[in-house]
Amino acid sequence: MFVLLALPGLAAAGPPEPSGYRMDAYRAPVPATLAGAKVVSPEEAHSLWQAGTAAFIDVLPRAPKPDNLPEGTIWNEPPRRSIPGALWLPNVGYGALADVTLDYFRAGLAHATAGDPARPVLIFCLEECWMSWNAAKRALDLGYTEVLWLPEGTDGWTFYDYPTEIVTPFRP
Repeated sequence: MFVLLALPGLAAAGPPEPSGYRMDAYRAPVPATLAGAKVVSPEEAHSLWQAGTAAFIDVLPRAPKPDNLPEGTIWNEPPRRSIPGALWLPNVGYGALADVTLDYFRAGLAHATAGDPARPVLIFCLEECWMSWNAAKRALDLGYTEVLWLPEGTDGWTFYDYPTEIVTPFRP
């Protein structure tokens, strides 16, 4: 008979950080760290939200309109419930971005921080979502110095019954 014991913290460690951006399988366990960023818990994020000291950036991808809808079908985009006051920048967390999407991300970050790359930005998506990890890493690469990452995203936020609101994508 074999007994398997888990070492504390080992199971929650997640995969190692890649050297670059994650390019596929975006819904999978994420690393416990992001070099250069501060990882925050839902409780820490809530305290920052209450204090108003960080810009909250939601990077959940936007659901595309299906190509095969029958003629005359009305497309009702699924609503995004997010952290109140968060700026929703959909589709900026992919591993490779088109120039227009990278420009959109830059514009959104500049808007959220009033052009101050030292203002804290808290980036999130859902739990086990590489989109937020990629976007936080990209914010660091763009020169933002106070990047906070909430790996649990809105899943962790709502677990604590913190408030949410319906958001719409940022329009520069």
